Amino acid sequence: MVGYRLQCLHETAEAAKLAGPRTAIRTPIDFPGQLYSESRQSRRKPPRASSLTSSDLTGARSDRPHNVDLSSLSIITVGNTHLSKPTMKSRPTRSLSRVLAPIQRRIASAASLPLHRNQQRLYSLHPPNARLNLPTDYSATPLLAHASQTALSSPELPAEARNGTTKRMNLFQAVNDALSIALAEDESVLIFGEDVAFGGVFRCTSKLAETYGGDRVFNTPLSEQGILGFAIGVAAEGMRPVAEIQFADYVYPAFDQLVNEAAKFRYRDGALGRNVGGMTVRMPCGGVGHGALYHSQSPESLFTHIPGLRVIMPRSPLQAKGLLLAAIRSNDPCIFMEPKILYRAAVEQVPTVPYELPLSKAEVLKEGKDVTIISYGQPLYKCSAAIEQIEQKMGITVELIDLRTIYPWDKETVFKSVRKTGRCIVVHESMVNAGVGAEVAAAIQEDAETFVRMEAPVMRVAGWSIHTPLLYEAFNAPDVASKFVLVVS
Repeated sequence: MVGYRLQCLHETAEAAKLAGPRTAIRTPIDFPGQLYSESRQSRRKPPRASSLTSSDLTGARSDRPHNVDLSSLSIITVGNTHLSKPTMKSRPTRSLSRVLAPIQRRIASAASLPLHRNQQRLYSLHPPNARLNLPTDYSATPLLAHASQTALSSPELPAEARNGTTKRMNLFQAVNDALSIALAEDESVLIFGEDVAFGGVFRCTSKLAETYGGDRVFNTPLSEQGILGFAIGVAAEGMRPVAEIQFADYVYPAFDQLVNEAAKFRYRDGALGRNVGGMTVRMPCGGVGHGALYHSQSPESLFTHIPGLRVIMPRSPLQAKGLLLAAIRSNDPCIFMEPKILYRAAVEQVPTVPYELPLSKAEVLKEGKDVTIISYGQPLYKCSAAIEQIEQKMGITVELIDLRTIYPWDKETVFKSVRKTGRCIVVHESMVNAGVGAEVAAAIQEDAETFVRMEAPVMRVAGWSIHTPLLYEAFNAPDVASKFVLVVS
């Protein structure tokens, strides 16, 4: 494989010499056949002709094209790897230039053709001259409490938390802390799901089984329907189960349990008084850049069609801890959706004592007077970056609201803001059709007192109505430029 990648890099280098020093060449890493292989016979060390090492080449992925800095590439030999033709008998090794001569001729003819415009750079990378769609700088965003004073200044925190200490946590550590507190303070709390006893895929349940015992934190079979069926049963008997669905993409086999059992249990039991309000269902959701069809979905809008469930999505570690504890302690079945891209990316100071944040209550993150932007979860960071650019270039002020609880959502806070600004944009990662934005927009325009103050129709910035593609996942989610253009227009 090293020899194969070496050949590809050499072909790219030769093509670059003909195409010019500033031309981007896409390296054909994945065409059929490996022309040359490593010799298992020879152990001689050929001289190095490049600073590249074998790890530089073997670390390259073979399932997608790569851009390579071609300015310093020539003929490359790698470590103590010796290239030879793949024959059954050992033969003297031919020089690299002689071995690659036929390929050089083919590349020379191909390099004379102009590159298609889509081949200039990888879509997964922002262009070097980008001004809007830059990577999110979580270390500087105002949405995270980077200092203890900022974290403790929230008026929603109880006095004990505001007067206490903080600890720097990322989102999965904050979830773990909330789960640990719930287990410690209430023996009726159980945690179970696929691999949770080992810490889970994202380490959210790390060390909980060792601390609280395998009878309270345990693995389940790979059956989402069984996981939620069991959760409903123990909740009906007075326990407070926290069931984990490993990825939100896998929740669909359990949809019948949620819709026809969990959400309807209280209504069905009537005066008998039994319910499953102690049940909380956790699930990672959203894109990460390479999740594709089955590890990037945001199905929150599906649950907002079900009366009897609360649907919650936090934006940060501080929010995750408080909202998760509130969900576990509440008497309604809750769907707690965690943006998995934030598990390690979002880091802030979090109060160490137990605390709750209010459910079904939106938060105004930034006040403004010209337009209201409403969102939740990870897109809030894109909204914040867009607002910074808009306010600098256009001289307006933008109000930013985090719904936090998607259903039932806080209409009062939203209506009050839109009546003030007269304009509104709703942003979410999940697909635009029948999404949360559609419901929020309809509710705003159906409220007579809010509608008469509108200066423009409510707009939506959301994912396309398609399945999430692998290579072009970034194109499917809202970005800074899309919000900037919409506000300008």
